[in-house]
Amino acid sequence: MARAFLFPGQGAQTVGMGRALAETWPEAAAVFAEVDDALGEKLSAVIWEGPAEALTLTANAQPALMATSMAVMAALAAEGVAVTAARFVAGHSLGEYSALCAAGALSLTDTARLLRLRGQAMQAAVPVGAGAMAAILGLDAATVDALAAEAAQGGVCAAANDNDPAQVVVSGDVAAVTRACDLARAQGAKRALMLPVSAPFHCALMQPAAEAMAAALAEVAIAAPQVPVVSNVAAEAVRDPAEIRRLLVAQVTARVRWRESVAWMAAQGVTETWEIGAGKALSGMVRRIAKGVESRALGTPEEVRAALAAG
Repeated sequence: MARAFLFPGQGAQTVGMGRALAETWPEAAAVFAEVDDALGEKLSAVIWEGPAEALTLTANAQPALMATSMAVMAALAAEGVAVTAARFVAGHSLGEYSALCAAGALSLTDTARLLRLRGQAMQAAVPVGAGAMAAILGLDAATVDALAAEAAQGGVCAAANDNDPAQVVVSGDVAAVTRACDLARAQGAKRALMLPVSAPFHCALMQPAAEAMAAALAEVAIAAPQVPVVSNVAAEAVRDPAEIRRLLVAQVTARVRWRESVAWMAAQGVTETWEIGAGKALSGMVRRIAKGVESRALGTPEEVRAALAAG
Protein backbone atom coordinates (compact mmCIF):
# COMPACT_ATOMS: atom_id res chain seq x y z
CA MET A 1 0.00 0.00 0.00
CA ALA A 2 1.46 3.35 -1.06
CA ARG A 3 1.02 5.84 1.75
CA ALA A 4 1.38 9.61 2.14
CA PHE A 5 1.73 11.46 5.44
CA LEU A 6 -0.28 14.70 5.59
CA PHE A 7 0.20 17.52 8.10
CA PRO A 8 -2.62 19.89 9.12
CA GLY A 9 -2.66 23.67 8.99
CA GLN A 10 -4.06 26.48 11.10
CA GLY A 11 -7.56 25.97 12.42
CA ALA A 12 -6.93 22.39 13.57
CA GLN A 13 -5.63 23.47 16.98
CA THR A 14 -7.45 22.51 20.18
CA VAL A 15 -6.42 22.99 23.79
CA GLY A 16 -5.00 19.70 25.09
CA MET A 17 -3.79 18.38 21.75
CA GLY A 18 -0.77 16.12 22.01
CA ARG A 19 -0.85 15.84 25.80
CA ALA A 20 -1.82 12.16 25.83
CA LEU A 21 0.94 11.47 23.30
CA ALA A 22 3.50 13.09 25.60
CA GLU A 23 2.18 11.11 28.56
CA THR A 24 2.40 7.85 26.60
CA TRP A 25 5.71 8.17 24.75
CA PRO A 26 8.78 9.90 26.24
CA GLU A 27 9.90 10.55 22.66
CA ALA A 28 6.74 12.62 22.08
CA ALA A 29 7.28 14.52 25.33
CA ALA A 30 10.82 15.32 24.17
CA VAL A 31 9.42 17.03 21.06
CA PHE A 32 7.37 19.48 23.12
CA ALA A 33 10.36 20.09 25.42
CA GLU A 34 12.60 20.89 22.44
CA VAL A 35 10.04 23.29 20.98
CA ASP A 36 9.76 25.02 24.36
CA ASP A 37 13.54 25.37 24.45
CA ALA A 38 13.68 26.66 20.87
CA LEU A 39 11.16 29.40 21.63
CA GLY A 40 12.42 30.19 25.11
CA GLU A 41 8.97 29.77 26.64
CA LYS A 42 6.53 27.09 27.74
CA LEU A 43 4.42 26.87 24.60
CA SER A 44 3.49 23.35 25.77
CA ALA A 45 1.60 24.90 28.71
CA VAL A 46 -0.48 27.00 26.30
CA ILE A 47 -1.08 23.94 24.09
CA TRP A 48 -2.23 21.74 26.95
CA GLU A 49 -3.87 24.19 29.33
CA GLY A 50 -4.92 27.14 27.16
CA PRO A 51 -6.53 29.55 27.23
CA ALA A 52 -7.91 28.90 23.76
CA GLU A 53 -7.49 32.58 22.85
CA ALA A 54 -3.74 32.31 23.42
CA LEU A 55 -3.42 29.07 21.46
CA THR A 56 -5.38 30.54 18.55
CA LEU A 57 -2.95 33.44 18.14
CA THR A 58 -1.20 32.84 14.83
CA ALA A 59 2.28 33.07 16.36
CA ASN A 60 1.36 30.31 18.84
CA ALA A 61 -0.92 28.15 16.71
CA GLN A 62 1.65 27.60 13.96
CA PRO A 63 4.50 26.15 16.09
CA ALA A 64 1.94 24.40 18.34
CA LEU A 65 0.39 22.47 15.47
CA MET A 66 3.82 21.55 14.16
CA ALA A 67 4.90 20.32 17.61
CA THR A 68 1.82 18.12 17.88
CA SER A 69 2.45 16.63 14.45
CA MET A 70 6.09 15.95 15.31
CA ALA A 71 5.00 14.31 18.57
CA VAL A 72 2.91 11.86 16.51
CA MET A 73 5.93 11.22 14.27
CA ALA A 74 8.07 10.58 17.38
CA ALA A 75 5.47 8.12 18.67
CA LEU A 76 5.43 6.32 15.33
CA ALA A 77 9.23 6.19 15.26
CA ALA A 78 9.23 4.73 18.79
CA GLU A 79 6.96 1.99 17.45
CA GLY A 80 9.22 1.30 14.47
CA VAL A 81 7.54 3.38 11.76
CA ALA A 82 9.86 5.95 10.17
CA VAL A 83 8.95 8.74 7.75
CA THR A 84 10.32 6.52 4.98
CA ALA A 85 7.17 4.40 5.40
CA ALA A 86 5.55 7.15 3.33
CA ARG A 87 6.07 7.63 -0.39
CA PHE A 88 5.33 11.36 -0.05
CA VAL A 89 4.75 13.92 2.69
CA ALA A 90 2.64 17.06 2.31
CA GLY A 91 1.22 19.72 4.57
CA HIS A 92 -1.51 22.34 4.33
CA SER A 93 0.03 25.83 4.56
CA LEU A 94 2.05 25.80 7.82
CA GLY A 95 1.76 22.00 7.64
CA GLU A 96 4.32 22.09 4.83
CA TYR A 97 6.90 23.07 7.46
CA SER A 98 5.81 20.07 9.55
CA ALA A 99 6.22 17.85 6.49
CA LEU A 100 9.72 19.21 5.87
CA CYS A 101 10.66 18.68 9.51
CA ALA A 102 9.29 15.13 9.47
CA ALA A 103 11.29 14.39 6.31
CA GLY A 104 14.52 15.68 7.86
CA ALA A 105 14.84 18.75 5.64
CA LEU A 106 14.51 21.13 8.61
CA SER A 107 15.55 20.62 12.23
CA LEU A 108 12.83 20.72 14.87
CA THR A 109 14.39 23.79 16.52
CA ASP A 110 14.64 25.68 13.23
CA THR A 111 11.08 24.73 12.28
CA ALA A 112 9.68 26.00 15.58
CA ARG A 113 11.51 29.31 15.25
CA LEU A 114 10.56 29.73 11.60
CA LEU A 115 6.89 29.15 12.37
CA ARG A 116 6.93 31.58 15.29
CA LEU A 117 8.40 34.20 12.95
CA ARG A 118 6.01 33.26 10.15
CA GLY A 119 3.03 33.67 12.46
CA GLN A 120 4.27 37.03 13.73
CA ALA A 121 5.08 38.28 10.23
CA MET A 122 1.73 37.22 8.79
CA GLN A 123 -0.11 38.92 11.64
CA ALA A 124 1.93 42.11 11.27
CA ALA A 125 1.58 42.33 7.47
CA VAL A 126 -1.98 43.70 7.53
CA PRO A 127 -3.70 45.83 10.21
CA VAL A 128 -6.26 43.83 12.20
CA GLY A 129 -9.66 44.21 10.57
CA ALA A 130 -8.34 45.34 7.18
CA GLY A 131 -8.19 41.85 5.66
CA ALA A 132 -10.50 38.86 5.61
CA MET A 133 -10.92 35.32 4.37
CA ALA A 134 -14.09 33.50 3.36
CA ALA A 135 -14.94 29.91 2.46
CA ILE A 136 -16.92 29.41 -0.73
CA LEU A 137 -18.72 26.07 -0.78
CA GLY A 138 -20.23 24.50 -3.87
CA LEU A 139 -18.28 26.31 -6.61
CA ASP A 140 -15.12 25.09 -8.35
CA ALA A 141 -11.78 26.86 -8.36
CA ALA A 142 -12.14 28.34 -11.85
CA THR A 143 -15.48 29.90 -10.97
CA VAL A 144 -14.13 31.32 -7.72
CA ASP A 145 -11.07 32.70 -9.53
CA ALA A 146 -13.36 34.63 -11.86
CA LEU A 147 -15.62 36.02 -9.15
CA ALA A 148 -12.60 36.97 -6.98
CA ALA A 149 -11.18 38.97 -9.90
CA GLU A 150 -14.55 40.67 -10.36
CA ALA A 151 -14.82 41.40 -6.63
CA ALA A 152 -11.34 42.95 -6.33
CA GLN A 153 -12.30 46.30 -7.93
CA GLY A 154 -8.77 47.62 -7.57
CA GLY A 155 -8.19 45.96 -4.21
CA VAL A 156 -6.93 42.48 -3.41
CA CYS A 157 -9.14 39.39 -3.63
CA ALA A 158 -7.83 35.98 -4.65
CA ALA A 159 -8.47 32.29 -4.22
CA ALA A 160 -6.11 31.45 -1.35
CA ASN A 161 -6.87 27.78 -0.66
CA ASP A 162 -8.15 25.36 -3.30
CA ASN A 163 -9.05 22.75 -0.70
CA ASP A 164 -11.28 20.24 -2.50
CA PRO A 165 -13.71 20.13 -5.45
CA ALA A 166 -16.37 22.09 -3.58
CA GLN A 167 -14.41 24.27 -1.13
CA VAL A 168 -12.30 27.27 -2.13
CA VAL A 169 -11.20 29.96 0.32
CA VAL A 170 -10.77 33.56 -0.85
CA SER A 171 -8.52 36.11 0.84
CA GLY A 172 -7.95 39.86 0.56
CA ASP A 173 -9.30 43.24 1.56
CA VAL A 174 -12.45 43.07 3.71
CA ALA A 175 -14.64 44.92 1.22
CA ALA A 176 -13.46 42.79 -1.70
CA VAL A 177 -13.94 39.51 0.15
CA THR A 178 -17.42 40.63 1.19
CA ARG A 179 -18.24 41.36 -2.47
CA ALA A 180 -16.87 37.93 -3.43
CA CYS A 181 -19.27 36.28 -0.97
CA ASP A 182 -22.21 38.17 -2.47
CA LEU A 183 -21.16 37.20 -6.00
CA ALA A 184 -20.69 33.57 -4.96
CA ARG A 185 -24.19 33.38 -3.51
CA ALA A 186 -25.58 34.92 -6.68
CA GLN A 187 -23.79 32.25 -8.72
CA GLY A 188 -25.30 29.42 -6.69
CA ALA A 189 -22.74 28.71 -3.98
CA LYS A 190 -24.12 26.49 -1.22
CA ARG A 191 -22.49 28.73 1.35
CA ALA A 192 -20.20 31.75 1.45
CA LEU A 193 -19.05 32.49 4.96
CA MET A 194 -16.44 34.77 6.47
CA LEU A 195 -13.82 32.85 8.45
CA PRO A 196 -12.70 33.71 12.00
CA VAL A 197 -9.07 34.39 11.05
CA SER A 198 -6.79 37.18 12.19
CA ALA A 199 -5.22 38.00 8.81
CA PRO A 200 -5.79 37.46 5.05
CA PHE A 201 -3.35 34.61 4.39
CA HIS A 202 -2.06 33.46 0.99
CA CYS A 203 -2.71 36.61 -1.00
CA ALA A 204 -0.70 39.62 -2.18
CA LEU A 205 -1.35 41.47 1.10
CA MET A 206 1.09 39.04 2.73
CA GLN A 207 4.08 40.34 0.73
CA PRO A 208 5.76 41.89 3.82
CA ALA A 209 5.57 38.49 5.51
CA ALA A 210 7.08 36.82 2.43
CA GLU A 211 10.01 39.21 2.61
CA ALA A 212 10.50 38.43 6.31
CA MET A 213 10.45 34.70 5.58
CA ALA A 214 12.90 35.08 2.70
CA ALA A 215 15.39 36.69 5.09
CA ALA A 216 14.83 34.04 7.77
CA LEU A 217 14.99 31.08 5.40
CA ALA A 218 18.24 32.35 3.91
CA GLU A 219 19.86 31.80 7.33
CA VAL A 220 18.52 28.27 7.88
CA ALA A 221 20.03 24.98 6.74
CA ILE A 222 17.72 22.95 4.51
CA ALA A 223 18.72 19.37 3.69
CA ALA A 224 17.38 17.14 0.94
CA PRO A 225 14.28 15.47 2.45
CA GLN A 226 14.33 11.72 3.06
CA VAL A 227 10.91 11.53 1.37
CA PRO A 228 9.72 13.84 -1.43
CA VAL A 229 7.68 16.79 -0.16
CA VAL A 230 4.65 17.82 -2.21
CA SER A 231 4.75 21.61 -2.38
CA ASN A 232 1.63 23.74 -1.85
CA VAL A 233 2.78 26.08 -4.61
CA ALA A 234 3.92 23.50 -7.17
CA ALA A 235 1.33 20.76 -6.39
CA GLU A 236 4.02 18.17 -7.05
CA ALA A 237 7.03 16.71 -5.25
CA VAL A 238 10.23 18.65 -4.65
CA ARG A 239 13.54 17.48 -3.18
CA ASP A 240 16.07 20.17 -4.06
CA PRO A 241 16.84 22.36 -0.99
CA ALA A 242 17.18 25.56 -3.04
CA GLU A 243 13.80 24.92 -4.68
CA ILE A 244 12.23 24.14 -1.29
CA ARG A 245 13.51 27.45 0.07
CA ARG A 246 12.16 29.38 -2.94
CA LEU A 247 8.76 27.73 -2.74
CA LEU A 248 8.42 28.37 1.02
CA VAL A 249 8.86 32.09 0.37
CA ALA A 250 6.37 32.00 -2.52
CA GLN A 251 3.90 30.04 -0.37
CA VAL A 252 3.23 33.03 1.88
CA THR A 253 1.42 34.94 -0.89
CA ALA A 254 0.55 32.06 -3.23
CA ARG A 255 -2.45 29.76 -3.37
CA VAL A 256 -2.43 26.52 -1.39
CA ARG A 257 -3.07 24.04 -4.20
CA TRP A 258 -4.29 21.28 -1.90
CA ARG A 259 -6.85 19.71 -4.23
CA GLU A 260 -4.26 19.43 -6.99
CA SER A 261 -1.61 18.14 -4.57
CA VAL A 262 -3.79 15.28 -3.34
CA ALA A 263 -4.88 14.44 -6.89
CA TRP A 264 -1.21 14.42 -7.96
CA MET A 265 -0.28 11.99 -5.16
CA ALA A 266 -3.19 9.73 -6.08
CA ALA A 267 -2.00 9.77 -9.71
CA GLN A 268 1.43 8.64 -8.50
CA GLY A 269 -0.16 5.58 -6.91
CA VAL A 270 -0.88 6.72 -3.34
CA THR A 271 -3.71 4.60 -1.94
CA GLU A 272 -3.77 5.71 1.71
CA THR A 273 -3.09 8.90 3.68
CA TRP A 274 -2.27 9.33 7.33
CA GLU A 275 -3.17 12.75 8.75
CA ILE A 276 -0.43 13.36 11.29
CA GLY A 277 -1.41 15.63 14.17
CA ALA A 278 -4.48 17.58 15.27
CA GLY A 279 -7.89 17.31 13.65
CA LYS A 280 -9.40 15.39 10.76
CA ALA A 281 -10.04 18.15 8.19
CA LEU A 282 -7.46 16.92 5.67
CA SER A 283 -8.86 13.38 5.78
CA GLY A 284 -12.26 14.74 4.80
CA MET A 285 -10.72 16.66 1.93
CA VAL A 286 -8.88 13.56 0.70
CA ARG A 287 -12.13 11.62 0.57
CA ARG A 288 -13.72 14.36 -1.53
CA ILE A 289 -10.73 14.71 -3.88
CA ALA A 290 -9.60 11.13 -4.48
CA LYS A 291 -12.46 8.68 -4.06
CA GLY A 292 -10.33 5.53 -4.02
CA VAL A 293 -7.79 6.76 -1.46
CA GLU A 294 -8.30 5.68 2.14
CA SER A 295 -7.64 8.25 4.86
CA ARG A 296 -6.88 7.92 8.55
CA ALA A 297 -6.23 10.56 11.23
CA LEU A 298 -3.50 10.01 13.83
CA GLY A 299 -3.69 12.49 16.68
CA THR A 300 -4.11 10.41 19.83
CA PRO A 301 -2.40 7.31 21.26
CA GLU A 302 -5.50 5.28 20.38
CA GLU A 303 -5.42 6.44 16.76
CA VAL A 304 -1.68 5.78 16.49
CA ARG A 305 -2.12 2.24 17.84
CA ALA A 306 -5.09 1.60 15.54
CA ALA A 307 -3.02 2.65 12.52
CA LEU A 308 -0.13 0.43 13.59
CA ALA A 309 -2.49 -2.51 14.13
CA ALA A 310 -4.00 -2.00 10.68
CA GLY A 311 -0.55 -2.13 9.13
